[in-house]
Amino acid sequence: MPAGVCGCCGPLRPRYKRLVDNIFPEDPKDGLSKSDMEKLTFYAVSAPEKLDRIGAYLAERLSRDVVRHRYGNVVIAMEALDQLLMACHSQSIKPFVESFLHMVAKLLESKEPDLQVLGTNSFVKFANIEEDTPSYHRRYDFFVSQFSAMCHSTHEDPDTRTRIRVAGIKGLQGVVRKTVNDELQAIIWEPQHMDKLIPSMLFNMQDADDMDRVGAGHPSTPCVSSQDGEENPSTLAESCFRELLGRAAYGNMNNAVRPVLVHLDNHHLWEPNEFAVSCFRIIMYSIQAQHSHHVIQQVLGHLDTHNKSTPRVRAGIVQVLLETVAIAAKGSVGPTVLEVFNTLLKHLRMSVDLELGESSRRNSASSASSGRSKESDERIVQNAIIQTIGFFGGNLPDYQRAEVMMFIMGKVPVYGTPCHTLDTVKIGHQGTKRIQTMLLSSLIMVTSGFKSKSMSGALPSPFLDPLFSISLMEDSELRQLVLEILHNIIDRHDNRAKLRGIRIIPNVAALKIKREKISKQDVAFMKKHGQQLYRHIYLGCKEDDNVHKNFELLFTTLAVLTIELANEEVVVELVRLSVALQDMALSTEENLSMWLRCGVLALVAAYLNFLSQMIANTTFCQHVSKVIELRNMDAPYLLPEHVFRDKCSLPDSLDRDDAALFFQSADMADSLTGAGYNADRLNVPYVPQVTDEERLTRRKSFVDTISLQVDILASSLPDKSQLAEEITFETLKKAIDTSVLEDQERERRRQVMEKFQKGPFEEIAAHCESKANMLHERLAHIFELTIRPPPSPSGVVSVSSGHAEHQSVPIYEMKFPDLCVY
Repeated sequence: MPAGVCGCCGPLRPRYKRLVDNIFPEDPKDGLSKSDMEKLTFYAVSAPEKLDRIGAYLAERLSRDVVRHRYGNVVIAMEALDQLLMACHSQSIKPFVESFLHMVAKLLESKEPDLQVLGTNSFVKFANIEEDTPSYHRRYDFFVSQFSAMCHSTHEDPDTRTRIRVAGIKGLQGVVRKTVNDELQAIIWEPQHMDKLIPSMLFNMQDADDMDRVGAGHPSTPCVSSQDGEENPSTLAESCFRELLGRAAYGNMNNAVRPVLVHLDNHHLWEPNEFAVSCFRIIMYSIQAQHSHHVIQQVLGHLDTHNKSTPRVRAGIVQVLLETVAIAAKGSVGPTVLEVFNTLLKHLRMSVDLELGESSRRNSASSASSGRSKESDERIVQNAIIQTIGFFGGNLPDYQRAEVMMFIMGKVPVYGTPCHTLDTVKIGHQGTKRIQTMLLSSLIMVTSGFKSKSMSGALPSPFLDPLFSISLMEDSELRQLVLEILHNIIDRHDNRAKLRGIRIIPNVAALKIKREKISKQDVAFMKKHGQQLYRHIYLGCKEDDNVHKNFELLFTTLAVLTIELANEEVVVELVRLSVALQDMALSTEENLSMWLRCGVLALVAAYLNFLSQMIANTTFCQHVSKVIELRNMDAPYLLPEHVFRDKCSLPDSLDRDDAALFFQSADMADSLTGAGYNADRLNVPYVPQVTDEERLTRRKSFVDTISLQVDILASSLPDKSQLAEEITFETLKKAIDTSVLEDQERERRRQVMEKFQKGPFEEIAAHCESKANMLHERLAHIFELTIRPPPSPSGVVSVSSGHAEHQSVPIYEMKFPDLCVY
């Protein structure tokens, strides 16, 4: 009877339960019953309204089997769920999906690695299904947290740990694919989820990177990353990272990049920064090009937050920025161009301040070594900043590069220009020179490869004037940098490599110089700025601290000017300049060393040899060749191949009367005239006009210069006693003897300069104040004598004994202008 009752009640169970029960075999090792699974699938497709009940019942059985550790049945249940999920695509699948996700969550919560991997694989299959309608209520917060935790698995067994991490990464990849394209699931881009997703991927990428480095250092050490690419956590994490960034929209970039920076901070990955660089390369190549400036802004802001970090950390961030802008410069960088340079220049100034502060605090021998290491670390930061500035600027289009050149030049501190941006009072002369050197070095990198159609656009006055001011500095290194910048801008046909090294070129035609006909714009540029160029070349040749490289760069400057900007008028001016340089080297009035005199004469010989062949003037070439041949025989120290060698014997003096060894302006003028040149200008000696610009650039303080000029001008005013001096024979004799007056004037100027350079500040200030008061008193007296109020019928006011009195003036005594009288 009991058996009959059981047989009677069994068929009363719902059909979906009987179909579900039938898929489980008596022995779980036999696996899913395919025929019964086909029946269950057909039933679910035929009656989709039963899907939610099927899912609930399967979930109930799975939960029971998990608790009872019947893992074989768990695997069968998940396989059945996967097949039902793939077969059914109706509106009724929504409740079934909820049951499915509930079962996946049960498996992920289990501590068994096999169940976690099983649940992850089912979730990945679900993530690849495209649903017809979006889900309004489904959330994946639990899965993000659980998969992220699996990515950080610390299981004792390496193989098991790798399996769990791979499963976690695959799960995160499934979450990304399921959510990023669904506008209703935009919550996945919120910071609380990105702070779990991004670090989990970076952790696995970093862990494999560390293992690679360990394996490289110790060949016998096994490396986990030697598995297939599909099961390699690092490769899989990188693929997921790229996919996530590739799907990031405009408004989500900040939330995607910020966790990367935080992860690099928390794990101290800025030093060394190989992993940080590789991360940002992946970011820049994965995101859309128009979003690049978001990443640059994030890195710049992060650099600002680390302004007090160690130099190596800041250098690591700057190098990452270098990689970032190098990739972004090839695409669109938006409005961040000047922001990048402004931030970098600010940190450059901070680095110089820190470097100088450390060097000034080194007082004892024990702190000297640490101070030097800190100083060298700051140099690493500065070099990284310069490389970033130069590389970024060098990859910009020409129109943006011109703006960047102007921007950087505006940051270069120039003595005598009180409006320059960087405050040089706090960093002193050494810090100012350091900033000048680094900014000019960055300008060299920015101008490299710069091709401008007209010189007026490439060298406008706001750029050219401060550049020339620096070229007058008493520092050979700064002058070299200025000349290299000019070469980059003027040489538009890349002829510098052919002209490298100052020498007598036997055959200029063999160099195959590239040139074009000079344009009207360039002709106008040379008429406006030509004399300025000649003047600075002339003054640069007579600097005492010139070295071999200075003369090489000066020769290249003259040659490039000849190739790019020389018409007939400019050729004559360049010959005139060469004659002036020769006269300067032979002049006894110039206080120049013998090596410098011979160097200038060798420069003139090398350039005139080049110029004569460029203009193809036979007579000119013969004269130059004759002088060079005589020098080879009698005075080899006047040629560049000899004078710039380490051991070259120099004469005690130069004999100007030996005319055969020097270039004659008359012969060159005749040669040019015969070729159709207007050589009248060669008869006028070239004398560069010394302007305030030169005087100011050689002073360490603009205030000192102004004070000195005020003192000289004020002291040069004639005194009343001198005006009333009686003219006698002795007076006339003194006036004729100008040498005594010149000595007195020189001595007086020396005393004034010494007084302003070495005297105490209070005394100088009081002296200047007294002279200023005297000047104001004289001006007031002059105004009182010349400016009087016009007469008025109402009278004028006169003050006597402290009381005001009105004195009336009759109308008939007043004098009116003729136009007012009729």
